[in-house]
Order: sequence, then structure tokens, then C-alpha cells
Amino acid sequence: MDASLKLAAYLNSKKPLIGRVVDFDAAADRLLSIDLTENNTELSAVLTDANSFSAWVDQQMAEGGYRYGAGGYMENRTIYNSRNLFTADEAPRSLHLGVDIWAPAGTAVYAPLDGIVHSFNDNDNYGDYGPTIILQHDLDGLQLFSLYGHLSRKNLDELFVGQAISINQKIGDFGSLDENGHWPPHLHFQLMLDMEGKHGDYPGVCSPFQKQQYLKNIPDPNLLLQFPLANSR
Repeated sequence: MDASLKLAAYLNSKKPLIGRVVDFDAAADRLLSIDLTENNTELSAVLTDANSFSAWVDQQMAEGGYRYGAGGYMENRTIYNSRNLFTADEAPRSLHLGVDIWAPAGTAVYAPLDGIVHSFNDNDNYGDYGPTIILQHDLDGLQLFSLYGHLSRKNLDELFVGQAISINQKIGDFGSLDENGHWPPHLHFQLMLDMEGKHGDYPGVCSPFQKQQYLKNIPDPNLLLQFPLANSR
């Protein structure tokens, strides 16, 4: 059994013991599935301006009374065509590797498992993660890393590598548009089996041609989130 399957089996057997990433109550909160693929024809009018995109997300959430929006694991996204960070490579990157959770700036972020701080960094480029924290977890011999991107800069203060983090401990907040890489406020949540020597950063988007390569290292984040996501795979 490969590492991804072992991890899925382990986490599925421990569901009652998994903590939260955000304060989502499946029994009480509405969750909006946000589609950022070419199938969403409304996107073309708002993608070139970060404030317009943010207002569009806010409107979608408010109209349906949603507390959170979510989605995006292995989603091929039109959105990245407007950001040079993703189109500069020979093979443009458009396949999203994590789950995005959309909510207002200041929304609390928690560690779903015990772990330690592996690394952190302010990836301060237009379209990048902005403030980012990566945790390392030892799950009865299985190694797992969890990445939290688009946080607030204040969340990096007083952090140190190797710092112990407890399950359900608050580790951050959703950052505002002017500090999170110029995105509508949201959390990029991603899992990795191997950091491949990287620190404070790991690709959150790849070329569609690299999908099988990254699937081997990036499990479905919904193994921990346990959100009712139709496109989780």
C-alpha cells in the first residue's frame, strides 16, 4: 500500500479524533462550493482586479447566507491566467493542489492535529501565498505536513521552527487582501507527504501535465477538513 493510501486509511479510522481547521459546524453552517474553472462564466469580468474579485466572492456568500465557501482540490482554474506568477513557466500552472476556504479576513485558523512548526515564511509576491505556516505531524509513524497560506502577517510573530502545536490550537487568521498575496480573504489548506527540501513554501498550483506526479505527494485535504465537498477526490 502506498503512502497516500496508508494515510487515507489511518485518518479515516481516526475521524472522531481529528480537530478543526476553521470553526465549521456541518449541522448549522452553510458551505458554498465556489467554482473557479472556465465553467464559471462570471469570473472573466472580475479576475483582472483583486478588489472586484473579492467583492464577487462576498456577494456569492451573502446572497446564500453561507458562512464559508470551499473547494478547489485538483481543480483546473481559469483564475491563474491573470497572474504572471502562474503563467511565466513554459507550461503554465493552473491545477490547484489544495482546498481553498473562503471567509472574511480575521477568520480563525486552527491545527487539526498535534504537530510542530516545520517552517514559515511571508511569500510576499503578487498572487503568492503571503504569510504561510507549515506544520509537521507524526501519525504513528506516518509523516504528514500541512500548509496554511494567505494568513495575516502578525501570525508569523514569535513563531519558531520546532515549536510544539496542539490539536485545535489557534495558529492564525485569514489575511486581508493587502497582505495575503492580493486575493479575496481565504485560507489555502494543503497536505504533503514530503516537503522535498522546501521550507516556508510548497507549490499550491501545478501544470495539468504534472497532475499524476503531484497526486503521489499531495493527499486530499478533505481527509482532515471533512467538508461536504462534491468535488473532493
